[in-house]
Amino acid sequence: MSAGYRSRPEEQGRTVRAPVPRWRSRRAKGLAYAAPTALFVAVFFVLPLLLVGQMSLSDWPLLAGDRGVNAPENYTDVTDTTLFWPAVRFTLLYTVIVTVILLGLALLLALLVQESRPGAGFFRTVYFLPGALGLASASLLFWGLYSPTTGPLGGTPERLGLADEPVSFLGSPTSALLSTVFLVVWKFAGFYMLILLVGLQRIPHEVYEAARMDGASRAQIFRAVTLPLLRPSLALSLLLCVTGSLLAFDQFFVLTKGGPDNSTVTVVQLIYREAFQRMNLGTAAALSILVLAALLLLNVLQFRGLRRADES
Repeated sequence: MSAGYRSRPEEQGRTVRAPVPRWRSRRAKGLAYAAPTALFVAVFFVLPLLLVGQMSLSDWPLLAGDRGVNAPENYTDVTDTTLFWPAVRFTLLYTVIVTVILLGLALLLALLVQESRPGAGFFRTVYFLPGALGLASASLLFWGLYSPTTGPLGGTPERLGLADEPVSFLGSPTSALLSTVFLVVWKFAGFYMLILLVGLQRIPHEVYEAARMDGASRAQIFRAVTLPLLRPSLALSLLLCVTGSLLAFDQFFVLTKGGPDNSTVTVVQLIYREAFQRMNLGTAAALSILVLAALLLLNVLQFRGLRRADES
């Protein structure tokens, strides 16, 4: 101890600790805030994903449990399944149709209710209202509407003399697909309209005024101003729509059960059949891993394409 310094009475007989650096305190608080989310992700995502990976490499019947590793038999069995490639083709076809119609209609609705005019708030609410209904509930509602015996849509043409018998909206592969697409568009158009509407309202009005002063028409303004500045919202909508369509299950499970003649079986329905009808969790897990890998690859390609478009 240097000369001239005397410790205070409260410091005698104990060690004086150095103050904790501020960055350590902030780091501890950050870890404390992130811990619940990290625990949730670990329990409900990471651990199930690891279990699915283990199942995909093992002989794992639903009721018998793990019988040991059989890799890569589950993955070869998936591609050898009769319905695998038809399910992949149908899922891709459904995704393309739904994405084009849904995003096109959502953009049109967003443009119609973009301006603050009398009744705009009412129509925004009406368009968005079907999105508040669960997909399974909406599918059950449309199943009743489409019923040729009790549904109002199926029997109306016959009562009006336009058909000799009730119309079966789900009786053929084409009509079943289009009827399901109509249900999905009805339910989700308002949701994607809201996303695009937020993007439209973020575009400064000064940009539109400058374009009008330059003599640009409405079509030119839409093509040269609205679409480029709306690209982030369109990218988000495209990502959500494609991912949701590739994972379609509820609407087809309730409406068509994969019929008629397995013509509307999606990839996720195929996973369900392998797991709970054929009692083979190993093959279902392998198919789940393939779907996850395809979604990751597709999202990476989408992000790269959008980044290149922004850079150009």
